[in-house]
Amino acid sequence: MQSIDLKIKNSKGILLSSKLELPEGRETTTYAMFAHCFTCTKNLNAVVNIAKALNAMGVAVLRFDFTGLGQSDGDFGDTDFSSNVQDLIDVADFLAKEHKAPKLMIGHSLGGAAAIYAGKQIDSIEAIATIGAPSAPHHVQHLFQHSIDEIKEKGKALVELGGRPFTISKQFIDDITATDMEELMSSLRKPILITHSPQDTTVEIKNAAEIYGYAHHPKSFISLDGADHLLTKNKYSQYVGRMIAQWVSIYLE
Repeated sequence: MQSIDLKIKNSKGILLSSKLELPEGRETTTYAMFAHCFTCTKNLNAVVNIAKALNAMGVAVLRFDFTGLGQSDGDFGDTDFSSNVQDLIDVADFLAKEHKAPKLMIGHSLGGAAAIYAGKQIDSIEAIATIGAPSAPHHVQHLFQHSIDEIKEKGKALVELGGRPFTISKQFIDDITATDMEELMSSLRKPILITHSPQDTTVEIKNAAEIYGYAHHPKSFISLDGADHLLTKNKYSQYVGRMIAQWVSIYLE
């Protein structure tokens, strides 16, 4: 694949570290965007593998770090779910102006919820795929439940997630609590593929059932039996990439 490093300026003027990967030696009409999981980065092994699998089937993929994460500028403590959604919208706008408008939105974990919210607002997006996504953004609160009282009292708190320190603000909690996935999806009329592992202990499988129940047809579900939440075994992330490419092919020219 051909890989292009990019710095994309979002609507707040913050530079987002991005990587656009194009199928080698062939022209593609399908561009996809990838929204990584909460506190993850674009370089998570599963994200890279999924992008490669999609590339092999002719789909170009842009993966990027949300504001304040990975190699992107900005302060994570100043972000929330809505800012993640806006980052996706801004990146899609960049792709449309500089390359081709994205047709497929893919999201992992909380990034899956963001992919649904952003995908509904971006006209060029014709299909959405989620991986281990929560049926409500506020699901991530369980990761720092022990600090909720401190966050609400002091306005923010430093919490440890995956062995790394992150500042979580009251604004972040208020924002994820205010979102309503069921209401949003009641008016979503775009094909959606939901992939989830029955063994996911971070975001339980019932979340996939709820998203599927909220969604209108055409909707599809693929079980990632045996996988963990981060798809740490390569065979699962490679499988997900191939399945998404096959699934979306009937919806896109």
